Amino acid sequence: MSESSAEAVANAASAAVAASAAGAAGGWRRATGIAGVAIGVVAAGAAAGVALERMTVGRGMRQKARLALDSAGPYGSLRGMPGKAFGDDGTELYYEVDDIDPEAAPAAIGPRRRRLFGRKAPAPVTVVFSHGYCLSQDSWHFQRAALRGVVRTVHWDQRSHGRSARGVAQGRDDEPVTIEQLGRDLKAVIDAAAPEGPIVLVGHSMGGMTVMALADQYPELISERVVGVAFVGTSSGRLGEVNYGLPVAGVNAVRRVLPGVLKVLGQRADLVEKGRRATADLFAGVIKRYSFASRDVDPAVARFAERMIESTPIDVVAEYYPAFNDHDKTEALAHFADLPMLVLAGVRDLVTPSEHSEAIADLLPDAELVLVPDAGHLVMLEHPEVVTDRLADLLTRTGAVPAGATVKGYGSTSTAQPG
Repeated sequence: MSESSAEAVANAASAAVAASAAGAAGGWRRATGIAGVAIGVVAAGAAAGVALERMTVGRGMRQKARLALDSAGPYGSLRGMPGKAFGDDGTELYYEVDDIDPEAAPAAIGPRRRRLFGRKAPAPVTVVFSHGYCLSQDSWHFQRAALRGVVRTVHWDQRSHGRSARGVAQGRDDEPVTIEQLGRDLKAVIDAAAPEGPIVLVGHSMGGMTVMALADQYPELISERVVGVAFVGTSSGRLGEVNYGLPVAGVNAVRRVLPGVLKVLGQRADLVEKGRRATADLFAGVIKRYSFASRDVDPAVARFAERMIESTPIDVVAEYYPAFNDHDKTEALAHFADLPMLVLAGVRDLVTPSEHSEAIADLLPDAELVLVPDAGHLVMLEHPEVVTDRLADLLTRTGAVPAGATVKGYGSTSTAQPG
């Protein structure tokens, strides 16, 4: 993206703020159509714009993917046993549990378990998946399909995302969202869905930050119950230094106006949502740029990601964004030092660059560091076979599944509940 086009996005965003302040409805609508695009980047996890020449690339492909996926798309269709937990402010948090298949388990892992552990079977383990910003529990679709019935898993939606309720503290008390709050939410989900037994924590992007916040506030839970951790495309801090693949002038321009734009757009969510719908093609291009790095990403997968992100209301996007600049959980990583660890990232991640994962691994020298070439921020959707393979290896090391156990095909889309 050229510096001039970055400045154009910034200037358009500034125009949106000015139009709102002046009360010019017509100017506001025009400005929010463009500023909504800039905020769409934030919804994809990046505070930046895209080059004008990319606006219409792949339009036919995106339209075809929308039609195919919206009519009968399988991604995100997996469902488990539903449950509810409640945050400390009363926010209702939705989760689902996939239990071990009692019929498949003995044949699949029974003999191997006896060889490995003699007469004593390993304690059951629950794997808790936490998703990222503007996504939902469905972002783990491929990993969920592969592990279904093999190990007990919990998938939950962070507050104001997916099927969880809007944050009570944010709506009632106008309190900002904090990563610390998300850590307490995760504790509530664990208490409700996995009150006993060993736990493996898996977090992508904001979900990884949530896991760090959990450790920071509940170190005894980590020492007493957690047997393994996986961080996927996440960061322990210094997110304010990320340039999102933009030149310095472009980053500075966007950062200069973004806080004010977010505040205004969050207050005019109805108009912004109309602007997002009106610029759907550009929005899809923005998401693809900041979610994937491969040229041959399945259009249906790209559309799946788009649907998750576009379903996040703009005021939720706005209320979450400031929390990332304040995020610093580097010291909390020490609580994971003695655990089996996986740290995985896409080499071409523009949102939480792989250098952030490398920094985490430097502080956890016994962790397995996996850098996936030709992968972006949504690496678990872009290269599901790599993520699932390394996650399965981690689960073997923790005793969650015995060595020799097999998982299902990475692309399985069965909607039947396990058991």
